[in-house]
Amino acid sequence: MAQPVWQDPVPLSLDTAPVPEYGSGSLADLLPTLVAGQEVPGFTAAIPELTPADRNCVFLIDGLGWEQIKAHPDEAPFLHSLLPTSRGGTGRPLTAGFPSTTATSLASVGTGLPPGEHGLPGYTARNPKTGELMNQLRWKPWTAPKVWQPYPTVFQLADAAGVHTAQVSAPTFEQTPLTKVALSGGSFLGRLSGEDRMDVAAQRLAAGDRSLVYTYYSEVDGKGHRFGTDSDAWRGQLMYVDGLARRLAEQLPPRSALYITADHGMIDIPFDEQSRIDFDEDWELSAGVALLGGEGRARHVYAVPGARADVLAVWREVLGEQFWVASRDEAIAAGWFGPTVDERVYGRIGDVVAAAHDDVIITASVNEPHESAMAGVHGSLTPVEQLVPLLEVRS
Repeated sequence: MAQPVWQDPVPLSLDTAPVPEYGSGSLADLLPTLVAGQEVPGFTAAIPELTPADRNCVFLIDGLGWEQIKAHPDEAPFLHSLLPTSRGGTGRPLTAGFPSTTATSLASVGTGLPPGEHGLPGYTARNPKTGELMNQLRWKPWTAPKVWQPYPTVFQLADAAGVHTAQVSAPTFEQTPLTKVALSGGSFLGRLSGEDRMDVAAQRLAAGDRSLVYTYYSEVDGKGHRFGTDSDAWRGQLMYVDGLARRLAEQLPPRSALYITADHGMIDIPFDEQSRIDFDEDWELSAGVALLGGEGRARHVYAVPGARADVLAVWREVLGEQFWVASRDEAIAAGWFGPTVDERVYGRIGDVVAAAHDDVIITASVNEPHESAMAGVHGSLTPVEQLVPLLEVRS
């Protein structure tokens, strides 16, 4: 009888990784398209399916991806009914960008630039000037915001062009560095309750002949991280935000377009050793690694000097059937971070970049205990994480 022939694992080809639709259908293209229709100088309509409106409102629901809305018609009847309106009535989603995580996506929305240009390429990334790992959501350790992200926001440019511009969000976000570099421009109106945010957003939309209003809700993401998207707590938040969206839609002033979108989707990962690979307990993966950045499904791996090639080889050998594992230059060449990467951003990207393909994450139980305990996660290039709605209501 013939003996079985054992073969080495075959790593996933980088050619099979879905690349975000930068330039035509990503989150970074949304605001430039809207303000181009409002005749703000310097912008062109990147998403050709959208029809201009004098008054534009963007309602961003943190963590509510396209696949989650499709899967929950009973909990989100209003949002589900709007799926055919997405992306200008084509019934198609947008892509978030890579990684599909809040800091990166909000920066893409607000600046109208892909991650390789705005320079927030992950949940955490190395600061090449200090060698420290920078948390770009919580802005720790402190880094001068305008040095880290020097480009003006679309809101600032629209406001300067005479568009009535406002952001309506939780008061706690008003002074955060992420808001300053990504979402500032015009007026910030802090409101605690979701209902108040919807009401104020509608009021600000009506306050100008040309208006651009942004409003935000975070707790769908919060409950998903803590309990998973298969939990009653998450479904309760989905039902609540469905009501908020309806409330805002019913108050639109004339000549308005409401766009309901998200910064990423979410996937639940089982709590077992096969699904959660602990970097802090894995001598193979940690060998030669100076810093582990990013998050569980989108890792930036920074090698000690001279170990870059070895780290790439080991990560590809150990994880290559479950993750797309790329060198920095390979990830950039593949377009993961956009068409171009600014020089100041290059060193923020890991020597090795690992994006999850399977239902698996790389945790760090010692250094990232909070993140490692999350039930629902995101960050990678898979459709459940990447695809976000662009639901539309017009008046």
